[in-house]
Amino acid sequence: MTRTVYSGDVSEAMPARYSVELRQVVKVYGEGPTAARVLDGVSFGFPRRTFTAVMGPSGSGKSTLLQCAAGLDRPSSGSVSIEGVELTALDEAALTRLRRDRLGFIFQSYNLVSTLTVAQNVTLPMEFASRPIPADAVRDMLARLGLEQYAQARPAALSGGQQQRVAIARALLGTPAVIFADEPTGALDSRAAADVLGLLRDAVDRAGRTIVMVTHDPVAAAVADAVVFFADGRVVEVLPQPTADAVAARMARLAGGFSQRAGVR
Repeated sequence: MTRTVYSGDVSEAMPARYSVELRQVVKVYGEGPTAARVLDGVSFGFPRRTFTAVMGPSGSGKSTLLQCAAGLDRPSSGSVSIEGVELTALDEAALTRLRRDRLGFIFQSYNLVSTLTVAQNVTLPMEFASRPIPADAVRDMLARLGLEQYAQARPAALSGGQQQRVAIARALLGTPAVIFADEPTGALDSRAAADVLGLLRDAVDRAGRTIVMVTHDPVAAAVADAVVFFADGRVVEVLPQPTADAVAARMARLAGGFSQRAGVR
């Protein structure tokens, strides 16, 4: 399989190259002496039609990076653009529309509505957008994910892996340009995780999506085109064409350095 080789330095290419672009993004929580600077001037671009994994030690800021990149949290300063649209210039209503129309979200907690059926859960975002999805398209997507027989079931009747597939179906049915995934395989067994990662890889290779995935798993990260390593609120390294062994080695080195720095603060 041929994978895209790239650097995420946003100074290297025209903006059209990137689906998601961050420029000098700072995120501070709190005020005064207790303020925590979680993102420290991040400038990075996620190229179109690529799969990028984001990794880093606990507390390094990777989940906050995902939240700001996805428009779920506003940075304290700096700018974020998705598909050429500057998020920090949008009011809340416009930002909600952009997230609904152009983005997909997959989270470890699934975020399914317990009182709705599987079919209702996967079509819910498009119902809110007044863009109903044809029944045959829903059936085809559920069949691809091995969920066709569960279309009228409630989430509580499904396994964790099946619920994650429902979340993926929901994200993909709206044909988003960009999909953000936060630890999408963290609660799954190895077989279910492999299935989920295959579906995400397929969304890039066949459907031309852009995927940004936070993960702690080197095996999951190796499915991506590149791994972005994060520490102390900054991008510290980019590994193109990753392997699980190479990712694990870099994470071990990075975690050791992070622990030493944390110990002297």
